[in-house]
Amino acid sequence: MIRKLLSVSLLSLMASSAFAGGYRISMQGQRQLAMGHTGVAVIGNAETMFFNPAGMVYLEDKYNFSAGATALIADTKFQNETYNWTNSTRNVGTPMYFYGTAKITDWLSAGLAVYTPYGSAVDWDRDWQGSHLVNNIDLKAFYFQPTIAVKLSDHFSFGGGPIYVNGSVEFNRNLTRSMTNEDGQRANVTINAKNVHAWGYTAGFLVSLTEDFRMGLNYRSKIVMEAEDGDATFYNLPAFAQSTYTNTTFNADMPLPAELTAGFSYKMDKWLFAFDYNRTYWRAYDALVIDFNNGTPSSVNARNYKDSSTYRLGLQYTACDKLSLRAGWYYDESPVQQGYFAPETPRNDSRAYTGGFTYKITKKLGVDVSLAYLHFSETNSSYDHFIEDGTAVSFGGTYLTSVFSAGLGLSYSF
Repeated sequence: MIRKLLSVSLLSLMASSAFAGGYRISMQGQRQLAMGHTGVAVIGNAETMFFNPAGMVYLEDKYNFSAGATALIADTKFQNETYNWTNSTRNVGTPMYFYGTAKITDWLSAGLAVYTPYGSAVDWDRDWQGSHLVNNIDLKAFYFQPTIAVKLSDHFSFGGGPIYVNGSVEFNRNLTRSMTNEDGQRANVTINAKNVHAWGYTAGFLVSLTEDFRMGLNYRSKIVMEAEDGDATFYNLPAFAQSTYTNTTFNADMPLPAELTAGFSYKMDKWLFAFDYNRTYWRAYDALVIDFNNGTPSSVNARNYKDSSTYRLGLQYTACDKLSLRAGWYYDESPVQQGYFAPETPRNDSRAYTGGFTYKITKKLGVDVSLAYLHFSETNSSYDHFIEDGTAVSFGGTYLTSVFSAGLGLSYSF
């Protein structure tokens, strides 16, 4: 029983920690977010280090810095008309970033990127109808990316570097749909994993066919998060269950799949147009293997994600030397297949509408503002893999999610 319990809990951890169409946060720069999160072929400021490190060598100034944060509000409504169940959750996130680049020579640049693409939370009502799957989950993850870029000519460059990830997750859910202790309190478990870490890398290429037309390619490797000696703690157990559910630790390798982004940008007078296509290889997440430290046999759990694509469009208009206006749109496919849709990640295919501007206070200092609205397609889906008393129990209904964000950043170069 404990093996099945922790298996589902760790599946929830994985799903909520990583996945676009799940809960990945595409907000790694205010300027590029305002342009639909395009950027693989855009040369603007230090944000290019995330979108395509090859672009660093084309930045005009020797030193470039960009930092910012975003206030994100996610609303999800749940309804099951058959049982007359309704619930909703509102969650707030604050993804942030810092980028700094330095031009060492005319052909070599170096920099450091720090960002939080997976800092998120989901908090349903305590003991709600789906509490056997999740009550709440809170994830924190920081990415550190030292980067170099080399310019081979005025028309071609490449760049990249290692990525180090460090994070933590806390997850709580009820043990079953009905188990309570002698005081009527629902039995539950909290999964806590700290100092979860991993290494990966990123590499990019940039081709400038003309002064106005660029093409870019960026690859991010698969990253395997290694959770070691995480804690599983049980609460409100009835007397008969205290010998079955015992506090334990676990190890698990959690894959974050590779992704490839290709795109182009075209500049015409005061206008800049950008298009990015992103392919994420979620198929790498076909199963989660968990090793327990209390002698329980290892568990192999199917997740059956599919590869998915994101299509992004961005537009920038330079109104004057001090003001640039931006707008964008993107469509993000969900990797979750039917029967695997869980309330830990109440996200389906989404469409995002973005906008923003940069106002230059001085020639060197600019204020970057972005606004975004994400509408997730309504879906009637279920999670069919919760095991109770040896039987698979399905939980589902209609989910409707929307996200609004407002971001503020500063860019400085000299």
